[in-house]
Amino acid sequence: MVRHKNRYIVIEINSQNNLKINQHSLHTAILTKIQQMHGDFGMAAVRAGFIAKYINEKTRIALIKARHGPHKLVGSCLPCVNVMDNKKVNLTTLYTGATMRHCFKFVLNHQQKKVNEVCATLKTYEEKEAIKEALLNFDNIMQIT
Repeated sequence: MVRHKNRYIVIEINSQNNLKINQHSLHTAILTKIQQMHGDFGMAAVRAGFIAKYINEKTRIALIKARHGPHKLVGSCLPCVNVMDNKKVNLTTLYTGATMRHCFKFVLNHQQKKVNEVCATLKTYEEKEAIKEALLNFDNIMQIT
């Protein structure tokens, strides 16, 4: 048996309106854009190992898994995804990694930078701690398989 290498892509979902994000809508939005850009070859290459693994609605960060090789096709389509559930969105690729652990380390560092930016404007210690607790809560994140 040959081991299949995977790549995990961390993306940020930007939207002007309140968008209820779920794994199915992200998955179908990306697959339809792959069909438009790369055709049947792209769909056949990507579909085998493509999954939306993790989505955080508060921070609007998602983690998707693709096989090594076709992950380049997925990465080329992500900036072109404009519509998800009939609402305008913009997907930004933040990081591409070989393991989920490295991706979650990147997400933790990315969120820490965002918290530091927000905390610079806050005045009281209690407000800062509340923001840190809300944005850096990764207790059950490593249990995702």
